Amino acid sequence: MKTSAGAPPVRQTTAGPAPKPDGTAERGAEAYLKLRNEIVSGRFHPNERLVEADLARLLGAGRNAIRAALVRLDQEGLVVLEPNRGARVRLVSDREALEIEEVRVILEQMIIRHAALRVTAADLRDLRRSLSEMRERLRQGNPLGYSELNAEFHQRIWTIADHGTAGRLLANLKSQSIRFQFRTILRPGRTERSLQEHEQIVEALASRDPDASEAAMRQHLSQVVQTLQWAIDVQRHQPIWLPR
Repeated sequence: MKTSAGAPPVRQTTAGPAPKPDGTAERGAEAYLKLRNEIVSGRFHPNERLVEADLARLLGAGRNAIRAALVRLDQEGLVVLEPNRGARVRLVSDREALEIEEVRVILEQMIIRHAALRVTAADLRDLRRSLSEMRERLRQGNPLGYSELNAEFHQRIWTIADHGTAGRLLANLKSQSIRFQFRTILRPGRTERSLQEHEQIVEALASRDPDASEAAMRQHLSQVVQTLQWAIDVQRHQPIWLPR
C-alpha cells in the first residue's frame, strides 16, 4: 500500500469483540440504593460514622462500590465526606428542616398543577385506594404506618405529574428530612386532620382543576410546616431527662 511522502505507514487492523461489562457499574448502583435506603429508613443515625469495611460486609459489596455510593450520597446531601476522617450521616438541623418544607410547599404546588392536567381515572382509583389504607392505619392507631402511606401518596402525585426535575428535587428533599416526618404525627389530632386534607386533594384532582388542586396542596403543606414548627418547639422545651 502506497503512502504520501512523510506519512507513517498505515497499519491494517481488525476490530475485535467489544469488552464484556464486568458488572462494576451495576454493583455500584445496587450498593448506592441499599445504603440510601438504610440511611433514609433511620438505621443509621445523624452524625453516625460510616465505615467502608463495615458497610461492605453489611451490604455485600466491594470497597470500590461503597466508595462510589458514598460520593453519590454526599452529592445528594445525605452523607458528609470529610478528608482523612471518612464519611458520616449528615445531620439536618431544625432550621434546615423547616427550610426544606418551605421549598417543598412551592415545588408540590407546582407539581400538582401538572398532575391535575394528567390525572386519569385509574390514577384516581389508586389515590382513593391509598386513602382507604391510610384511613385503616388511622383506625388501627398506627401513626407510623399512616406516615409511610402518606409519603407514598405524595409520591403517586409526583408520578402522575410526570415532571422529572421536580420529582427528583422533591425526592432528595424528602430523604434529607425524613427523621422530622415522624415528629409531625405526634401532635394530638394532626393525623385525623391530615387525612381530611388528603381527601380534599384527591377531590380537587378529580375535578381536573389546577387552581383548586394547588389550593388544596397549599392548605395541606402549610399545616405540615406549622406542625413541624410545633414539634421542634416542643422538643426544645423538653426536659433533658425525658426520653427522646
